[in-house]
Parts: sequence; structure tokens; C-alpha cells
Amino acid sequence: MNLNKIFVLGRLTADPQLRSIPTGQQVANFGVATNRVWFDKKGARQDETEFHNIVVWGRQAEVASQFLVKGSLVLIEGRVKTRTWQNQQGQNQKTTEIICERLQLGPKPGQSSAGANMSANKQGFTPDKQPASEGIDASPKEQLPEINIDDEEIKPEDLPF
Repeated sequence: MNLNKIFVLGRLTADPQLRSIPTGQQVANFGVATNRVWFDKKGARQDETEFHNIVVWGRQAEVASQFLVKGSLVLIEGRVKTRTWQNQQGQNQKTTEIICERLQLGPKPGQSSAGANMSANKQGFTPDKQPASEGIDASPKEQLPEINIDDEEIKPEDLPF
């Protein structure tokens, strides 16, 4: 059994570049940066950044180019693909890309994340019934609509963020 699956959560290094191939299908390319932080044996903080090339096809490519900008947080689920070609000098070139199968947009810039709810859950609270004395809004959260990109046009007002 074989598996080629990758999940990448990071920030865009540049705005997505949308183009059409001769068949008319849309394709978007962009970079995503991820980082890893750890402490070495001496206790010094170490930081390592990786850069990933992302390729998105079809309707998701249009969504990516419409809603993502440099610095946006994005979750990519996909597969790893390595391509080889010859450049103008006749030398073989290789590139490794992530072919996006699913794309999840992060919060819009300036919006807070769900970190408060996550920390509250660790303390044993549920998002629907948190004590008002803790300074957290006790009102129930509204249900977010499901967006199916295969059946209809996506409008900015349909997005839950």
C-alpha cells in the first residue's frame, strides 16, 4: 500500500498567480512558508523556515486567487509531485510541488482566531456554555453554513469569515 498525502499550514509568500491553460482550465501557483521552532541542547531557541510551491487547479484556483493575498494563513491538503524538464541551455531541472486537493482559507487579516475557545475547552468548558464570570461571552455560537464549490458560484457574502 502506498500513500502520498501532505498537509501544510502556513502563510502565503506572495499573491497567487492565476492563469488558464489552453483547454481553458484555471491554475493558480503560490508559495507557502512554514516554520519550526525548537530549543537546542544549550537551551537556545532555533527557528527553521521551509518554503513550499503550491499548485491549485479548477474552481479552487479561482477561489485562491480571489481571497488569498501575501501573508494569508492557508491550510493545504494535497500530494507531492516532482517535475523534471530541460531548460534553454539543455540542462535538466527539477522542482517539487504540492498539488492541492483541498484548500481551507484562514481568517481574514484583523480577525481573531478561535484560540480563546480552544483554551476554554482545555479547562473543561464547552463553547456553548462558558461561565459569564470568566469574561467570555456566554451566547451560543451560530452555525456556519456549508459551502459546496462544485454546485454553485461562491460569493464573498457566503463565506463564514
